[in-house]
Amino acid sequence: MGIFSFIKNAGAKVFGIGKTTEEEAAEKAAKLVAAVNTLGLTVSNLSINVNDDKATVQGEASDLATKEKVVLVVGNTEGIATVEDNLTVAEVEEIKEEEMARFHTVVGGDSLSKIAKEFYGDAMKYPVIFEANKPMLSHPDKIYPGQVLRIPPLLD
Repeated sequence: MGIFSFIKNAGAKVFGIGKTTEEEAAEKAAKLVAAVNTLGLTVSNLSINVNDDKATVQGEASDLATKEKVVLVVGNTEGIATVEDNLTVAEVEEIKEEEMARFHTVVGGDSLSKIAKEFYGDAMKYPVIFEANKPMLSHPDKIYPGQVLRIPPLLD
């Protein structure tokens, strides 16, 4: 659980930007739920509430990777600046800090290979980052400044 910050004006254009009425907030929340479901991320009792540029996500994710992806799908939406993560994980297991994914905000000039070089010391490990961010990423070259990516640890 926690609050994650994103760049409000970067991201997928799921809905328009601006002050929200309760009806508009409910419509935005429904669109975000649909975006998560479209990607096939397994979350039971998924609930998203939108209040201006903050989204609160609740439900039970099937695993930690799914939980992280849901937060990224919601946060990488234009108009969302913060995501309050209240998701739980169905199969909780002891996770050591070195086994947890890190997050990276894409800046101009970044590529998955450049990011892999920075985090792993090997640019050719970019497929690890690409796979960790599927289905949000459809192609390794389709990243944009402001997007937040999961950087999983390298497994032996």
